[in-house]
Amino acid sequence: MGIQIQPTPNPNALKFILDQDVKNDGKTSFKNPNQAKDVPLAASIFDLRGVDQIHFFQNVITVSKFTFEPWDNLEPSIVTTIENMLEDHDPNFKEHNPELERRKNLPADLLQIEEILDRRIRPGLQGDGGDLACVSYENNVLIIKYQGACGTCPSSTTGTLEAIRAILQDEYDPEIEVYIAPEE
Repeated sequence: MGIQIQPTPNPNALKFILDQDVKNDGKTSFKNPNQAKDVPLAASIFDLRGVDQIHFFQNVITVSKFTFEPWDNLEPSIVTTIENMLEDHDPNFKEHNPELERRKNLPADLLQIEEILDRRIRPGLQGDGGDLACVSYENNVLIIKYQGACGTCPSSTTGTLEAIRAILQDEYDPEIEVYIAPEE
């Protein structure tokens, strides 16, 4: 089995690129061990000291860590865990996807915004182990929340946010404003 390790724009996240899929359909972010309990590979990675979040997308596992844990300690442990667990991992695992239900009920304007984000923004974010969710849209103000590695990435509040705003102003409405939802 081959595992390539690549940095992401977030210094606290690394991509582990495998020679086989870990998620055949869609993407999954695990924000805590409880969310990963039904996926043994993810649960085992969460057992490692310092792991904050895990993101599965195609053949990539992106692991975000807490700042206190150095990569020198964590990276080899993640590789060993993946090697030990991958043979029994089912890339067809299903999880409840509230996003599909949410999109069925969106107003036309927000659905159009989501489609632009799907086409222009999300592929780049997902490639680096993250994503974003639209929290609300009213009075030309879009509130977003970053997910996965994007949630703690320094560029998410500057360059990435400006790119999102510029693309939506160009393709949707020149007056739209985009802000990040406050932490809960």
